[in-house]
Amino acid sequence: MEKPNLLNMQSSLFSSDFSLLKNGEEAWIEVIQQMERVYAELVESQVALEAKNEELENAQGFIESVLGAMSDLLIICDNEGRVIQVNQAMAQLRGLEAQELIGLPLMDLVQAPNNETQKKFTENMSAGKELFDCEVQVYNAKGEAVPISINCSPRFDNRNRALGMVLIGRPIGELQKAYRDLDHAHKNFEQAQAHLVASEKMAALGRLVAGVAHELNNPISFVFGNMHAMKTYSKKINSFLTALDSSQTSKELHDLRQELGMDKIAKDIIPLVEGTLEGAERVSAIVQDLRRFSGNQSEPIEEFRLQPVLRTALTWVLRGARLQPKIIIACSDNLSLISKKGHLHQILVNLIQNSLDALVNTPNPQITLSATQEENGVQIVVEDNGFGIDAADIHQVFEPFYTTKPIGQGTGLGLYVSYRLADEAGGKLSVENFAKGACFTLSLPNTSPRAD
Repeated sequence: MEKPNLLNMQSSLFSSDFSLLKNGEEAWIEVIQQMERVYAELVESQVALEAKNEELENAQGFIESVLGAMSDLLIICDNEGRVIQVNQAMAQLRGLEAQELIGLPLMDLVQAPNNETQKKFTENMSAGKELFDCEVQVYNAKGEAVPISINCSPRFDNRNRALGMVLIGRPIGELQKAYRDLDHAHKNFEQAQAHLVASEKMAALGRLVAGVAHELNNPISFVFGNMHAMKTYSKKINSFLTALDSSQTSKELHDLRQELGMDKIAKDIIPLVEGTLEGAERVSAIVQDLRRFSGNQSEPIEEFRLQPVLRTALTWVLRGARLQPKIIIACSDNLSLISKKGHLHQILVNLIQNSLDALVNTPNPQITLSATQEENGVQIVVEDNGFGIDAADIHQVFEPFYTTKPIGQGTGLGLYVSYRLADEAGGKLSVENFAKGACFTLSLPNTSPRAD
């Protein structure tokens, strides 16, 4: 039997102990590494929690600052109708701290002025339904009932479960004051707008005085000349009538008749009267046009032919103008419209004047007026062959006080007034550039059905 080798046994035992020692160190190293990872995760989680906490604090501060800045009253209640939050405005109205109102029943703070409103308010609150502009009462620190216009909306959690209601209200006295201020501002605006329109009318009328004066001068001169002739004729007629009452012979009366030219007077007297009436009627028509153009009184709706209105507007503008462009009118004699004649006249005068101003320094200036029948009205187009409107300006030409003319040469109200008058008539005024200048298109409907 072979004896065991002591050296081999010692070597084997040493190897085994070294292996155990090595494995133990690796285990400890792994444990330490694991602890370091856990600690790093804990530190990272702590940093994230601190960041989230800071965000929550900022959000809370923001919400509190918004609630504190609100002038409207804010009440938040739970499903049982108990107050869980109010803003500073509500607390100040009650003369208490906000914390003192938390937990109170909502009906201790808000009451309806009558049974019907109270019933509706209570039912909506119980059912979690929205309620708008409901008049309720909130008692202030002095115990006085303050009328409040309140809106109610339900609030929900992230799972869409009802949590209660949010009520926002404002004292009706403040609303009434705001409405009064708004109404006063609106009336002032309308009054200022009316003054602007009247001022533009008078400014435009001033530009057209020369043309209107010439239009009035023609018929007045005609009437004046006819009246001189009739005065001479009246003297001769009186002389012949006096001779008829005397004892002159027939031959003497015949000679006097030839001398006075009574036969010629008999032929001329009717045309003279008719011509005088025509001149007077023309003067009356011009005066009526002036009243329509410059007056502020309401104008009746009437049916009228378009072509005379186009020609009158052209005459008014061109009579006193230095520039005399070529005029083209494309309008049927029978084309008519049922609308306010004075409004259309003023729009046309402004558009023609605008085209005339745009033709300064333009070779071979030309203005074209055309009118066509539409399905329920007419379309009138005013074109010029000027340089057109800059792309940057074309969207602003109908704005009040907007003008590209030098200071003192334009009010910036002519096209604005025209646009407004077209809108009042139910129509539309638009502008665009085309190859040879600017083109204004006015569409007007027939305001009332044609009379039988």
